[in-house]
Amino acid sequence: MVVNKAYKFRIYPTKEQLVLINKTVGCSRFVYNFFLDKQKGKDAYWYICEEMKQNGQLPSNEWKGSFLDKYATIKELPALKKEYSYLKEVDSIALQKSVENLADSYSRYYKKQNKSPRFKSKKNPIQSYTTKHTNGNIGIIGSKIKLPKLGLVRFAKSREVEGRI
Repeated sequence: MVVNKAYKFRIYPTKEQLVLINKTVGCSRFVYNFFLDKQKGKDAYWYICEEMKQNGQLPSNEWKGSFLDKYATIKELPALKKEYSYLKEVDSIALQKSVENLADSYSRYYKKQNKSPRFKSKKNPIQSYTTKHTNGNIGIIGSKIKLPKLGLVRFAKSREVEGRI
């Protein structure tokens, strides 16, 4: 049985690292909102066709709105990076995770477990992004933690970290 354990540490980034963290959070929010807007447009079209069918203006609603496909959406990220060049400056895994979060929230919405996903706001007091360990890009070196695109960031090491990060 695999047991996951969470650690929470306070980090002390430099000014340059803080700017990059804020850019990463902002770009993750932008990607989430971009694909959410795209999916809400598809859903709105389906509802319009359904209403026209009920009013007798259409014989049937043959148009099926496609669910948000996580893998197809992740494949659209490189084209989005060409259109918006500032997305290249941040951690690509963080952008992929924001798409995964959106796909997960939509799958729960379609199963009627949750309400419809909402747009992320800059005014929300909790701003975060998620990344994952690939090819040794995250690690602890002394009293610093190595993070993707940020490099070494000082942190308050209150206890030893056991296992893979």
